[in-house]
Amino acid sequence: MKLHRLAVSGFGPYAGCEEVDFDVLGADGLFLLHGDTGAGKTTLLDAVAFALFGKVPGARGDVKRLRCDYAHRDTQTYVELELTVRGRRFRIKRSPEYERPKRRGDGATRQQAQVSLTWISGWTGEGHSRIDDVAREVEGLLGMTAEQFFQVVLLPQGEFARFLRAETAEREKLLEKLFGTERFLDVEKWFRERRKERKRDVERLGLVHRDLVQRVAEVALEEPPEGGGDQEWLSSLLKRLDEAERETDLVAADAVARRAAAEKDWQEARARHERVRRVREARRNLDRYAEVEPSLRAWVAERDAARQAAVVVPAHERAVKLARELDAAVAQERAAADAVSALGYQGTDLRGDGERLREEAGGLTSLAAEAERQRVDQRRIAQLDRDVATTSQQLATLVAQLDEVPPRLEAAKKAVEESLEAAARLAQVSGLATAAAELPRVEKAFQEADDARRVAVDAQLKTYEKLLRIRRERLEGMAVELAGQLHSGHECPVCGSVEHPSPAQPMLGSVTAADEERAAEDDQRALDRRQKAEQEAQKLEARLGLLREQLGDRPPAELEREHRNVSALAEQVESRQAALAELETKVDRALEQRNALERQLAEAGAQRKELVEAVEERGARLEEARGDFPDVVTRRAHLSDLADALTGLATRRAAVAEHEERLADQRLEVSRLASIAGFADVADALAAARPAAAVAELETRIRDVEKTRTAAESTLAELPDTDPDAEVDVTGTEERFRQASDRATAATTAQTNARTRAARAADLAEKLRAAWLRLEPVEAEYSELDALTDVINGMGQNAKSMTLRTYVLAARLEEVAVAAGARLERMSQGRYRFVHSIEAGPRGTRGGLGLDVMDDYSGRQRPAKTLSGGESFLASLALALGLADVVAAGAVLDTLFIDEGFGTLDAETLELVMTTLDELRAGGRVVGLVSHVEELRQRIPTRLRVRKAREGSSLELTA
Repeated sequence: MKLHRLAVSGFGPYAGCEEVDFDVLGADGLFLLHGDTGAGKTTLLDAVAFALFGKVPGARGDVKRLRCDYAHRDTQTYVELELTVRGRRFRIKRSPEYERPKRRGDGATRQQAQVSLTWISGWTGEGHSRIDDVAREVEGLLGMTAEQFFQVVLLPQGEFARFLRAETAEREKLLEKLFGTERFLDVEKWFRERRKERKRDVERLGLVHRDLVQRVAEVALEEPPEGGGDQEWLSSLLKRLDEAERETDLVAADAVARRAAAEKDWQEARARHERVRRVREARRNLDRYAEVEPSLRAWVAERDAARQAAVVVPAHERAVKLARELDAAVAQERAAADAVSALGYQGTDLRGDGERLREEAGGLTSLAAEAERQRVDQRRIAQLDRDVATTSQQLATLVAQLDEVPPRLEAAKKAVEESLEAAARLAQVSGLATAAAELPRVEKAFQEADDARRVAVDAQLKTYEKLLRIRRERLEGMAVELAGQLHSGHECPVCGSVEHPSPAQPMLGSVTAADEERAAEDDQRALDRRQKAEQEAQKLEARLGLLREQLGDRPPAELEREHRNVSALAEQVESRQAALAELETKVDRALEQRNALERQLAEAGAQRKELVEAVEERGARLEEARGDFPDVVTRRAHLSDLADALTGLATRRAAVAEHEERLADQRLEVSRLASIAGFADVADALAAARPAAAVAELETRIRDVEKTRTAAESTLAELPDTDPDAEVDVTGTEERFRQASDRATAATTAQTNARTRAARAADLAEKLRAAWLRLEPVEAEYSELDALTDVINGMGQNAKSMTLRTYVLAARLEEVAVAAGARLERMSQGRYRFVHSIEAGPRGTRGGLGLDVMDDYSGRQRPAKTLSGGESFLASLALALGLADVVAAGAVLDTLFIDEGFGTLDAETLELVMTTLDELRAGGRVVGLVSHVEELRQRIPTRLRVRKAREGSSLELTA
């Protein structure tokens, strides 16, 4: 991949359009990108990444704001990159999604993200304009994802330094992104999911087995066996069910035969009873027919007359309807004639005059439109006059308000400064006020403590005098105390004699050692109380002196008032600042409103001038065309209305003549139909007519009577030998049949249940045997899969305790360590090289991703985090380059960027690094360094400087 040209517009800190020619910049193979902090050096690298992948690396990609905040409203935000990959030269232009100010009015509008890929050379296919199509094309050409590109083309040294010091888990996440080992994670997950599925299968088949055993036992009406049952239990159960089935077959056959005989007797009784009932019903129906026969003849005559009059009624109704329509047509003709008279018409050629007037009205159509426009423009002029007056009043009011603003603004600023000063003094004033409030309490406490000290001193002096007195009295009676310790045959502690002829005798009230000890204890307690009281008094005296020194000669009341005033002012800081901000905002809005009102006045004046000129020119034409009418529209409307009225009157008169002719013809037709039907006149025909429902009712009545008579005669002819007075015992035979049927049903049910249990048990037995056969191989497969899943996930028999994914990452890391170690060994003059470690970490952390350095000076291996700052940079650079070699996997990377880290190197090490970079640019590769180091500016003649300014950053090329 080789970059040729980069252009950015309204992107990041670049407010305008800036362009970088990488062909010129990379002519020597090495160039320096430098500039002030925050000028936009890294933004150029972000622009390359954004053009290719639509996002920027690192935390900057989490913020969706790529447009320059101070770019002009008409400046587009885009990045355009021209590059060559695998012999294909193409151009990508990409714009992010951003909000820009509306071209008309206030507010903002959202600009959607766009991208285009255009082939320049090396390929003849069509370009792309869809975001997903461009993404697939770029990743296919580069052979790497966005994350891999950020690591192997844009080498951020800080991230690789963190990689060196990272723990296993953090290092594993970065390697996963670079090497795309998600498929191995999917394999681990697949095995875990497969094991879960197999376990569920085992549990499911086991549940099926237990369920089948339970169901077999339930079918046989027995308790399920313990342990799940076996083949012997199943065979004995099926045998018992077969014997029970044969017994129920014999009982059911006898019961069914008895039920059949009883049913035959019952059916014969029912047939005899039905024949008797039918004969009785037929005789009753013939008796009723004889009673209604006279009425039947009258119903038939009425029905026949109604059928003959049926053709006359519709024709008569049509004649009535035509008469009503004629009356309506006459009324409409009269109304149309009145309308024509009202419009002042005196002619006779209705249709001819109507056409002539309509043509005359059509000629006024264009002038009518101009008349309507004239009225609209006149109303608009009046509205503009009102708007100008209103706007002028608003502008005057606003200007007066703005004149009052400066004093209010100055007062608000002074109030804010006063509150800020009070807030700064609040801590000091609060301390003085607290000290003033504490002073009376301390004075009182000191006085009480001093009184307690004097009492404690007096009490201790008394106990001390008592102790001295008791000691003196004990010394005086010491002879008696010594005599009490003498024993015959033992030496005297004073003279050494073993004989004690005249020892001293005790006296009443003498002092003992115990009395002295009690007095000493009392004195010690009094001394403790005295010391405690003295310490308390001294502490309060020191606190009192400190408070008096702090307060000086200022009265406490004055300090309290000052504290309240300062506190009140300090509490108003936020409110006064908010009031000042609100006032400034109102001033800004008022200024904007004044500018808007002034623009409105200017626009309204220009628009009114144009309208007045157009109204005056159009008014002359309309005045000539209106004639005797108020305006052209009124004249045109009158002509149109008169033409429509004439046409309507002619149509109404033709309609009246047509309705009169049709009514006469229909009345003749009605008379003719009445005569043909056999009636003397129309009135007799209408009198004989009946509604369709009435005729249908007569038909039904006649048909029912005739049908009843015919059915009765047929029944008597069919059953001539049946005695209608005979009695048949149907109830008794039916009861005997039902009792036999119940017994047969019970026997059949028992037989069915026995057969069902036997068949169901046999079916379940087959399923149970099949379940036993299915369960055995599934259990064996689950056992094998369980062990293999543990191995793949770093457990069980896995001696290295490494998951499959970690094992693959460890292999790729070992490749990186070999590639990076060779570079580090050259840059460190043979002292350091990387060593890949598979040792497990502390507290059971899984190993395989360790990365240490071998120090050739000491011959020992040590962690990479123990390297110095400059050594860490060398190691990070070597690791970045080695990782780029491995991740690129054969892809030619003609352009690399290295971001910062050179400031930690001494001169000799910097020289080694520059030598390594010279090796990198061999074969036409271009290396770009992003750094602040001054020495690099002297070493690298080709430089691209980013200048920072308030109106946006710009680029300066030195070649």
